[in-house]
Amino acid sequence: MIREHAPAKVNLLLHVGPPREDGLHELCSLFASIRLSDDVTVEPSTAAADRVVCNGVDGENICQRALAIFRAAIDGDLPALDVTIDKRIPVAAGLGGGSADAAAALRAANELAGSPLDGSGLRAVAARVGADVPSQVEVGHALVTGAGERVEPIELPAMALVLVPQAEGLATADVYAEADRLGATRDRLDPQRVRALAKEPLPILASELENDLEAAALSLRPGLADHLEALYARGALSAAVTGSGPTVFGVFEDDEEARSAADGLPGALVTSLLEHPRRIKPSP
Repeated sequence: MIREHAPAKVNLLLHVGPPREDGLHELCSLFASIRLSDDVTVEPSTAAADRVVCNGVDGENICQRALAIFRAAIDGDLPALDVTIDKRIPVAAGLGGGSADAAAALRAANELAGSPLDGSGLRAVAARVGADVPSQVEVGHALVTGAGERVEPIELPAMALVLVPQAEGLATADVYAEADRLGATRDRLDPQRVRALAKEPLPILASELENDLEAAALSLRPGLADHLEALYARGALSAAVTGSGPTVFGVFEDDEEARSAADGLPGALVTSLLEHPRRIKPSP
C-alpha cells in the first residue's frame, strides 16, 4: 500500500495564448503548490480491473484513465489497483484537484511497478491524461509552459492564502471557449518575464497577479467579482481567480492576516504554500 498527498495548486499568473491546431492553448503560468491536499491510497487488488473510490465524486475518475495510460506505457506487468481518495480539494474549482489525484496515482503506480519511469517519463504519460497533470507529477512550485507539458521547478516567496471556493464549479472547456469569444488570450507569451517575477519579493509578485481566464470566469459567473472585492477590502495584497475558476484567492503576508481576513467570508479556507516538494527518484 502506498499513500500519497495530492496538493492543490493556485495559478499566481496564468497567461494564455491563442488556440493551436490541436485545439489546445499555449500557456505560461506560475503554479504554486499549497497545503490544501487530497490523500490518495493505492494498493494491489485481486479484482479484474482498477477501482477508484472518491468521496463526493461520482462516475469515472481521472485516476482510472491515468492508470490505463501508465500501464500501456511501461514495459512490465502491473496488477489491478484499488485507489481510495480522501477528497478535500473542492471539485471543478480551478485548484487542480483531479489532476493532483491523477499525478499521485501515477507516482504510486510507478513505485509499485518498480519505478520504470523517471520524472520526465511520468510527465510524458501525464500529458496524455490532462493538461494540468504533468505539473503535479513532482510536487512543488513550477513555471508551466506549452500546453502544460513543460514544467520547470521554481522557488516562490512564502505567503498565506485565503481561498473562496464556490458551491458550483465551472467546466474548464466552457471558460476557455468564453475566453476565446472575448478575445482574452494574448498573441505572445513571455516565460522569461514570468520566471523573473517568481524571484521578486512577495509585494512585487503579488502586484503582478494576472489570469487571462479571469474575464471569462467573471463573464460566466459575475458574482465572483464580489468575492474579489471582499478580499481586497480585508487587506489582500492581491486577489484573483485561480485557473479556470470559480475559486478566487487572496494573497497575504502571513497566516494571522489571512485568518483575520477569512473571518466572516462564508466557506473561506486559509492555507499557505507547500514548503517541502516531493521529487521523483531517477530510474534504475
